Amino acid sequence: MTPQELLTKLDFAKGNGLIPVVVQDINTKTVLMLAYANKEALELTLKTGKATYWSRSRNEIWVKGETSGHTQKIVEVSTDCDYDTLLYIVEQKDNACHTGSYSCFFNKLK
Repeated sequence: MTPQELLTKLDFAKGNGLIPVVVQDINTKTVLMLAYANKEALELTLKTGKATYWSRSRNEIWVKGETSGHTQKIVEVSTDCDYDTLLYIVEQKDNACHTGSYSCFFNKLK
């Protein structure tokens, strides 16, 4: 599927203009984080090869690692069967989580 075909198939309306993005490390297969993208963030991701998201708290576009240096280089972008969730396979530089952890998923339930 071409990037243009992907953009026309994705269901941004279901999430009020946002689509959840699951992010996975290409080497370790670890799920690093869950973020959100609007159409502009996805277009920038596809154009630049840098993981770009929509910050719901700041209400703005952000490029992962722009200030921290903990960048995510896009290797592959996939969508689920309903075209309402994305999966970014990335080359992660350093830790993904803002807490300093490699992955945001470190709180285990007992």
